[in-house]
Amino acid sequence: MESKILIFTALLLCSIGARDISAVPTFWDDGSEQKVISAIISAMNDQELLGQVFILGYVGQYPYLELNNWIKNRQIGGVKIFSRNVKNLASLARDITNMQRSSMQGPFRIPLLVATDQEGGWVNHLKAETSRTAGNLALGATGLLRDSYLTGYYIGQELRQVGINMNFAPTIDVYSNPDASVIGPRAFSSDPLQTAFLAIAYFRGMSRQGIICTAKHFPGHGDADKDSHGTLPVINISFAKMWERELLPYRLLIREGLPAIMSGHLAYPGILDNNDPSSLSPFFSHQVLREKMGFEGILVTDDLEMNGALVGGLTTAEASQAALEAGNDMILISHTPRIQEQAWNRLLKAMRKEPAFRQRIEQAVERILKVKWQAFRGENPVPLYPDPEQAARAIPSPEGADFFWQHSVRSVTLVKDENIPFLPAEDEKLLIAGQFPGFLEEGLKRYPQADTFLFPYSPFYYSLDRYRSAILLKSGDYDTIIFCLANFNSLEILKALENSGKKILVISTLTPVYLRETPWVTSSIAVYGTSRESFKSGFGALIGDFIPEGKLPVDFF
Repeated sequence: MESKILIFTALLLCSIGARDISAVPTFWDDGSEQKVISAIISAMNDQELLGQVFILGYVGQYPYLELNNWIKNRQIGGVKIFSRNVKNLASLARDITNMQRSSMQGPFRIPLLVATDQEGGWVNHLKAETSRTAGNLALGATGLLRDSYLTGYYIGQELRQVGINMNFAPTIDVYSNPDASVIGPRAFSSDPLQTAFLAIAYFRGMSRQGIICTAKHFPGHGDADKDSHGTLPVINISFAKMWERELLPYRLLIREGLPAIMSGHLAYPGILDNNDPSSLSPFFSHQVLREKMGFEGILVTDDLEMNGALVGGLTTAEASQAALEAGNDMILISHTPRIQEQAWNRLLKAMRKEPAFRQRIEQAVERILKVKWQAFRGENPVPLYPDPEQAARAIPSPEGADFFWQHSVRSVTLVKDENIPFLPAEDEKLLIAGQFPGFLEEGLKRYPQADTFLFPYSPFYYSLDRYRSAILLKSGDYDTIIFCLANFNSLEILKALENSGKKILVISTLTPVYLRETPWVTSSIAVYGTSRESFKSGFGALIGDFIPEGKLPVDFF
């Protein structure tokens, strides 16, 4: 046993360059921020510096052995939590505690950034027991800064309970293109100024809970008609237009002290004269963001396993080096251990051969440690070791649940009012159709005499012939159809009813842009989420419980 301890000690000393451990500065030493951070960076070897620029995702419900090795032996900067990693909130809190304990055993005792995508609305990686919110576009529909502040506040409250200290939110892409379906309800508005004000309020609310907000997707995904997960979107826009539209929310948030930004994989041939991803562009990362806009926080890439980053045959390892050289401070590699290891090997080799690259990593680590200092040594730090039982008890909070219900009601928007409010005649035959069981169930609570028709949400971009045929055949038995419109699939099925001669009432959920393609629908309401609260509020407005006060947050109509 004693020999094993000696071997472990020898390996540890080798991993930190055989230094006198007692002389190594730590993140928790007394002293000024700059003094402590400078001392740590000066004492770090190549591996310790490089580790800080990595944010890694992991597969499965529990952190695997390799990830723990990355945390212990390479002192990585952060981990990313996906829905696949969440068995339940208590289990997640225990996992985060264990990962933070491993990180704090490193020579410098630097905590991990623990990040996720908990935007609200459509994108929530901690589905489990967390609150279901109406989402950003619903915040645009009410236009109330208080609603946006409290949304950030209550989402942040839940994140801190499980030990998540960084949120890849808010999404501040300006919804300028109705075909930007990957953004859609994740945006606040098609108005850049409204987007900016709501985003600032959201950021303030979440920061109150100690969460590091990360605005995305820089410089702007709201005009892209493709998904950068699968391909590189090409956006034809001038820089002057971008400055006044896409970059306006960033400019105002930076003035408010925004700590982090995520770079998107997008091509701007009219600005760069090529189709290179903006995330790999020094022009955007350095000249625009740092020099022109004055951003001093950390710039983290969107996932570098996404196809949008891998143009021209680039590997993730090559894209990782290009991203760091361009001015990104952290690289996100979300899925594949083999690819994560390839990136590490390439970057470590570059650090040892290229002094300029090592200097770039030192600069990035300085920014990372400054953000960590402000987050973990500030006034209201997220607990490093969350209480699993407390997390399970406290989420969702009753106050948050009440707020999100009230907000879903405030955001309901009356688009066309011919038959609204709708109270069916005694002998009127009614069908409720949609892609969400919750929509049908909430509909039956208000219209118990109705029948239902459920069809699948996927595929997203088109419908299947059998469902178009089935609803047209079924509609023959009914006078009125209440239809949930949510994506291209449901749009095609709705279009099959255009000449059916039936009374059609539509509750649009998520984004209302699909209503543009159904001008023959004269009775429609917009809600913006897919939670029970959104469906319940939509049916409440339809039946006449209240007069909808929300305004369309997009100018496509």
